[in-house]
Amino acid sequence: MKAVYISEPGGPEALEVREVEAPVPGPGEVLIDVVAAGLNRADVQQRRGFYPPPPGASDIPGLEVSGRIAGFGTGVTKAFSLGDKVVALLAGGGYAQQVAVPAEQVLRVPDGVDLVTAASLPEVSATVYSNLIMTAQLQPGETVLIHGATGGIGTMAIQLAKAFGAKVATTAGTDEKVSTAKAFLGADIAINYAEEDFPESLRRQNGGKGADVILDVVGAKYLQQNVDALADYGRLVVIGLQGGTKGELDLGQLLKKRAALVATALRPRPVEEKGAIMNAVRDAVWPLVTDGRIRPLVAKTFPLDQVQAAHRYFDSGDHVGKILLLM
Repeated sequence: MKAVYISEPGGPEALEVREVEAPVPGPGEVLIDVVAAGLNRADVQQRRGFYPPPPGASDIPGLEVSGRIAGFGTGVTKAFSLGDKVVALLAGGGYAQQVAVPAEQVLRVPDGVDLVTAASLPEVSATVYSNLIMTAQLQPGETVLIHGATGGIGTMAIQLAKAFGAKVATTAGTDEKVSTAKAFLGADIAINYAEEDFPESLRRQNGGKGADVILDVVGAKYLQQNVDALADYGRLVVIGLQGGTKGELDLGQLLKKRAALVATALRPRPVEEKGAIMNAVRDAVWPLVTDGRIRPLVAKTFPLDQVQAAHRYFDSGDHVGKILLLM
């Protein structure tokens, strides 16, 4: 089969399409003929040498795919049949024509979604639902601040939070993306972080109140501003480190607000946890996709042999929604 490997840490030119042996599903795994794979920030960080795969995971990048069930390992108890249209959450291996994955991390494609578009859903749905709902316990009527409005995580998080009855504030780096976040994605408040101090702007547009929950993909660069932007009893959930890993934190401010800081990662979690998250996604998110309250957004698709171009487009930051590789 064809698969993408990283020749050495670096830019998109480090990505190579190679002919390799197809995977064989192990105990509890299913084999998927991949139709499409989603690009994620973790893939870029892996390409740059900053985010190696967890022990035992494939060196091939790619954390989510859509496709059809092509085979089974021993001991698979989940009720799948050959040819079923599915999506899968992976620890790696998605940029390939086939992938073997624990059956617990596989779901049938939600009704009304085509098989290519479905590749945009598993990683962002699992990340957003597990962090906003399962970890931060976002409640209807609360204010949530979501950084990175028009990326894959942002577009899903805005729609999911709105569907759950929250008031949504978000940040973006251009006026065009701010307009997109409000007019197209449904954000109540959208802030251009390049022109405004987002904690102050949030309070000004939110009746003097900060955010009950913040979903942050930036990390160290935003740490103190995020704490400043929290409301009393607020919950800051850090899920990305685009802005660095080490920052200074005013613990006194955190104590005064009785606030909480949580940092999570999805990729290294054990299969059992990922399976529980995927089951929750199936029960809580898929119905919202089927009835149209959440729209999977695909910015652009690229064939597998244009993986370098796909990563260059990702790096540009010009996209709204997910970028997909077609097998």
